[in-house]
Amino acid sequence: MQKKEHILSDLWNNYPEMITDHYAKKRAVDLGHVLSDMMALGPFYYYVIHVDDYSISHIHENVLCIHGASTYPTTLKQIMDYIQPEDISFVLEAENATLIKMQEIGFNHQNLFKTSYCFRMQIATGEYHLFHHKSIHLAKDEQGRVTTALNIHTDIHHITSVNNNIVLVSEINRDNGYHQIDLSLRDVPSISPQLSKREMEILDLLAQGLSSNQIADKLFISSLTVRTHRRNLLTKTGTTSTATLIKKCIEAGLL
Repeated sequence: MQKKEHILSDLWNNYPEMITDHYAKKRAVDLGHVLSDMMALGPFYYYVIHVDDYSISHIHENVLCIHGASTYPTTLKQIMDYIQPEDISFVLEAENATLIKMQEIGFNHQNLFKTSYCFRMQIATGEYHLFHHKSIHLAKDEQGRVTTALNIHTDIHHITSVNNNIVLVSEINRDNGYHQIDLSLRDVPSISPQLSKREMEILDLLAQGLSSNQIADKLFISSLTVRTHRRNLLTKTGTTSTATLIKKCIEAGLL
């Protein structure tokens, strides 16, 4: 077969040890696999979330080697357990920012959205690397509410270890459909509540994800006492949920 010369021909021909100069029978190439590797900025894995019960499926095999897991995770919680505890409040804030922006645009368009931001996750060595998180909604129910979403986590530690605190909401197939939300510009409330020693103990255990009953067992007090302390913590910090309580206390340097 006659080779048709092009502008790069002379240059390429200077490297015969890399580029062939004779016709070879074409081999099938798995373009899907090649493209996924080319598009990835680093080691990555993906999974599908089923929103009704927070289970996950279609999990990429890389999750095992990246996080050093021996078995595939089955719930979203198992994935989130790899997130650096100090970054949990940022993740909550980033998710809230995406929901606010989607609400502004209209939830009826949510299958046209991609969202992304960064946070740290634990890898197989026990270290924490910065990961780029990307999510896209896959399907909706009859009422237009999301039922499944695809998440992709990419280790970008080799590019940067600094979180830029940017949340990106992209509208697929729409010009100018990019919305950047800089969470580093957010107003951080100044609080320094006076917490008792017991309240600090309970706050620390709440931040570890323990329930009221678990905290009661650990501190050898009643669940009712724990719930009372939790209400006091909410009151003193001016918050209305455990998530915002923890976020606010991290920002105030109490955790």
